[in-house]
Amino acid sequence: PNLKLAYSPKRATAELRHSSSIGSRATPSPSASVVAQSPLSSDYQSPPAADDHDNGRDRYPRDRSFRSYVQPFLPHYFFPNDDLYRPHPHRSKISILILAAVVFAAVLSVSSVVKRLNAPYLCRKDGITLQCPHVKESSSLWENPYSATTSWKPCAERHEGIISDLPAENSTNGYVFIHAEGGLNQQRIAICNAVAVAKIMNVTLILPVLKQDQIWKDQTKFEDIFDVDHFIDYLKYDVRIVRDIPEWFTDKAELFTSIRRTVKNIPKYAPAQFYIDNVLPRVKEKKIMALKPFVDRLGYDNVPQEINRLRCRVNYHALKFLPEIENMADLLVSRMRNRTGSSNPFMALHLRFEKGMVGLSFCDFVGTRMEKALMAIYRMKEWPRRFKDGSHLWALALQKRKEGRCPLEPGEVAVMLRAMGYPKETQIYVASGQVYGGQNRMAPLRNMFPNLVTKEELAAKLELDGFRKHVTSLAALDFLVCLKSDVFVMTHGGNFAKLIIGHRRYMGHRLKSIKPDKGLMSKSLGDPYMGWSTFVEDVIVTHQTRTGLPEETFPNYDIWENPLTPCMCRT
Repeated sequence: PNLKLAYSPKRATAELRHSSSIGSRATPSPSASVVAQSPLSSDYQSPPAADDHDNGRDRYPRDRSFRSYVQPFLPHYFFPNDDLYRPHPHRSKISILILAAVVFAAVLSVSSVVKRLNAPYLCRKDGITLQCPHVKESSSLWENPYSATTSWKPCAERHEGIISDLPAENSTNGYVFIHAEGGLNQQRIAICNAVAVAKIMNVTLILPVLKQDQIWKDQTKFEDIFDVDHFIDYLKYDVRIVRDIPEWFTDKAELFTSIRRTVKNIPKYAPAQFYIDNVLPRVKEKKIMALKPFVDRLGYDNVPQEINRLRCRVNYHALKFLPEIENMADLLVSRMRNRTGSSNPFMALHLRFEKGMVGLSFCDFVGTRMEKALMAIYRMKEWPRRFKDGSHLWALALQKRKEGRCPLEPGEVAVMLRAMGYPKETQIYVASGQVYGGQNRMAPLRNMFPNLVTKEELAAKLELDGFRKHVTSLAALDFLVCLKSDVFVMTHGGNFAKLIIGHRRYMGHRLKSIKPDKGLMSKSLGDPYMGWSTFVEDVIVTHQTRTGLPEETFPNYDIWENPLTPCMCRT
């Protein structure tokens, strides 16, 4: 049965709230009475027409629907109860602004996450092949910008027509004799230092002996690799140099073995004054003394500038390889430039990834468990004091890679060169020993740059046979080809790379010599979210100043890599 209830204001208010919650029309104006009028009251007025109050009718239901979603996440005063609290206009504006800021931040966050998730890998790996996107070639791909290379010129050459004030051979303070140890480039530095030391002490220099260590195992004499006549003649105004030990000194074996004839306490990077105070008195007393060892036994910023200039004169002008070595190197350069049938630029890559270098670096590299186990055994055998029990090496390897102190792998070199803009057709001469890991390790580089050759592939076996009897002769061929290339790229430190870069700088800075930022490479290649375009931009920008351009020198700088101040003059 239908029962009619007596009118109650409280019941009418409850009915109105219920109708609002299910989408019925509510009081259209925000100034309406807190207690709504009941349809049963005498003051009730019929609802206005829809076209008169569309805005008010549509806004409120949508507002209630929106509030139902966001109200649990915001303080209660953002959405007060209509029948209990009337919002202040300023507070409503603040609420809207805060809400807009939250929505904007959420959109940005979602966009960033989506972008990272969809970011392409640097290169796609297909077996042992790396597929990297193409990069547009820059105008300075094969040489440094001309405007940046015209402010300096070489000035360490001998000046003709000067009158020498050198005393006769038998009127100097005595004779010094040195063993130039190590490989070809370490020997080269030792020879330059020997001439400088002889000048400092005003003594006669006996032609240095090239003494190979256990790694090189090669007995090459000075005259087997360098032009002795040119060497002595070019320096005749600076230092007295003789080919052999004087005849009056009969016990020549004593000079190699006797402690009485050897100065052994020379510190590394010793100043010029050390030789005057400590070595010269013994030379004057004994007349002939050997300096041993003699690796890095003369400093840079603690000697007179004319002495540093003399070292550059020896390195860049007096030390010339034998004509047959120079001619063979020129032939290899010519073949590199004409491999495509027409003249083309070429790159020389000094790839330092031999087993010895990998082991000595104590860095971790990609490889199988068996490879890593064999490398650990090799390191323990060759460097037992550094290896210890091996427990500390993993943390050390991570730290060294982060600091950019690990040799670049062939695959890493390939990705870097592609990011710089070098195309697949680039002609690359590789100066390297036996690469650790063999062809599998070289595959990513060779597949990305198939025009990759060594001197053994450029020359016939018969052409190189005459150079095989001396390891340093083969190293000299690599040295000259790298020196004359259009672009030189090093992958790790060492005397070879720094001598090449320094010599190319001395030749005018126009020749591009790339010294990779291995710290950047480690950081970028270790970032799974790094996109290709970002990586390319980082590589190009970072290496704009790492291409052999003029650099100011600094205390304890290495003149072999940067001969700017002592050996070059402003134009």
